[in-house]
Amino acid sequence: MRILVIEDDKVIGSLVEKVLEKKEYEVDLVTTGSLGEELATKGKYDCIILDLGLPDKDGLEVCRSLREKQVDTPMLILSAYDAVNVKVSGLDFGADDYLTKPFDNEELTARVEALTRRYHKNKSREVLSCGELEINLLKRKFYVNDNEVELTNNEFDLMTYFLQNQGKIISISELAENVWEIGFDTRTNYINVYLSYIRKKIRPYTSKAYFKTIRKQGFKLTDE
Repeated sequence: MRILVIEDDKVIGSLVEKVLEKKEYEVDLVTTGSLGEELATKGKYDCIILDLGLPDKDGLEVCRSLREKQVDTPMLILSAYDAVNVKVSGLDFGADDYLTKPFDNEELTARVEALTRRYHKNKSREVLSCGELEINLLKRKFYVNDNEVELTNNEFDLMTYFLQNQGKIISISELAENVWEIGFDTRTNYINVYLSYIRKKIRPYTSKAYFKTIRKQGFKLTDE
């Protein structure tokens, strides 16, 4: 698990870092909102711990900016401000939880663990992957090596079915029934055409073939 801590107080930042590392989390600690926002946007974190009183920009603005950039990493605000309106503002701006300073070490780790557990549980329902291929079902986005690849609706549905059944040999009739929900002559080249479109689109971003044609049986998606 990788955690980003955005905290300008060196004593508190060091304490949070030690508490999390004791739980075997990998921690990146930064002291400015600008750098924290940059890392959160580019890096893949399981949780962000964010102070509000940062030297260069308000923590609430960092929170709102990250959500506007579609960064969905769970965010825990850690602040000395304990007024209800500040807590409500933090949650309204997109934070997932709020903990006031001074804090109990066990409560901090418990909240981080709860946020990361919930995040990954939700992610497992909405994101499917196979090697360098990843599809987000809620956003209807498809990525190859973190590069977004545009798919038509039929291509997206076909790719989704393959990812849901990766490693299995899928017949043409099964694809026709479950992706298009129609019956058609399985001797036609319909499925092959769509697969060729998808192969062509992913080819610039990976050296792997992913799709295997199994003679007289169908197709298989594999990371082998």
